[in-house]
Amino acid sequence: MRRRLLSSTLVVAVIAVLLLGVPLGIVVSRLIVDEAAQELQGEASRLVQEVEYSRIQEVPLDPQQLEQKYPDRYIQIYENGTPPKATIVGTPPPSGHSMTEPATSDSGIYVRVSRDKDQVEQDVRARLLLIVALAVAALSVAVGLALVQSRRLTLPLQDLAKIAERLGSGDARPSKHRYGIPELDRVAEVLDRSATRISDLLTREREFATDASHQLRTPLTGLTMRLEEIVAASDQPAIVREEGEAAIVQAERLTAVIDELLAAARRQRHAQAEPMSVDEILIQQITEWEPVFRSHGRTIVRDGTRGLKALATTGGFGQVIASLLENSLQHGGGPVTVTTSSSDNYIVIEVEDQGPGIADDIAPKVFERNVSGGGGTGLGLTLARALAAADGGRLELVRRRPAAFALFLRPADDNGRNRVVSGPA
Repeated sequence: MRRRLLSSTLVVAVIAVLLLGVPLGIVVSRLIVDEAAQELQGEASRLVQEVEYSRIQEVPLDPQQLEQKYPDRYIQIYENGTPPKATIVGTPPPSGHSMTEPATSDSGIYVRVSRDKDQVEQDVRARLLLIVALAVAALSVAVGLALVQSRRLTLPLQDLAKIAERLGSGDARPSKHRYGIPELDRVAEVLDRSATRISDLLTREREFATDASHQLRTPLTGLTMRLEEIVAASDQPAIVREEGEAAIVQAERLTAVIDELLAAARRQRHAQAEPMSVDEILIQQITEWEPVFRSHGRTIVRDGTRGLKALATTGGFGQVIASLLENSLQHGGGPVTVTTSSSDNYIVIEVEDQGPGIADDIAPKVFERNVSGGGGTGLGLTLARALAAADGGRLELVRRRPAAFALFLRPADDNGRNRVVSGPA
């Protein structure tokens, strides 16, 4: 592209110089020749006047004085008489290389002034060389400007090509480069917007993979515990049957979690909160988590009001409680108390333990992604809060030491029960 810009600019400059320089050279040549002829004509007219004046004064002309006054001139003066009186001053120029201008007076005086034409032609050549030099200078300036302009255009294009190549390789960082050229700046803005969209898509893909691995871990843990109970109670058919049915429930929950995650990845999740028994969900989760708490020498205790009904989804509500119990198992200590209460606006499920609590520097951002104070993934509480929000509720840290989390859900008789929350958890 740079070569094409240089060649096209040079062609345009050459054409412009020729269109202007050739006529200018012709006009300058004619002006110099005409000026030389007018100068000779003026000298001839002055000589006629001088000859007449010397005749009136009866003073003869001095050829040496005329030669000094009119150097490099060949002068012929003819006065009326029989025979005519002639005065010649200077050396005649070479034949065929002279310029001659005559002048005549009314008294019969005839004067011819000649000069060497080579001097005029030398002056013409000097002026033409000056014009050629100016033309070359103009072409040089044009080439220099073309180099600057081509560099100004080609470097941004090369930069844009590198940005596009980087986008194709997966590096979706916006460059934010601007070049002062509206068209190229427009292309750069479009590439930056594309980079932002690609970066968002990649981020969502990575978050989905991370969320899926985290959310699937809890049902898999419960399923594993059930299978271990089945193996341990293989000689007791009743317990085997009971644990087998619980394992089937866990597998069904795992399938539901996978469906929700896939729907979230497609951005098509629509959570329709429905009235459901709070006790039923809590009993299910406590039953699933009691064995693992028992293996750690800890217990789960229920307290508070019974028979409450809240607006929620079975999968979302259950996963929030499971995340809180798992968080307490990993980072808390002592017995875990699950307390239920109600008010005019909310059904409150509070989960607390007797552990060391949450550090002051972690507490303000405990629900942020990838924030963990005990070597965890930093995703459980983030996803739990998102699931609570999708059901129209909220999850809050109500006490730091010992740690206590409260889930606020709308009561079953809330007028906004048919509100649809779109988007992924």
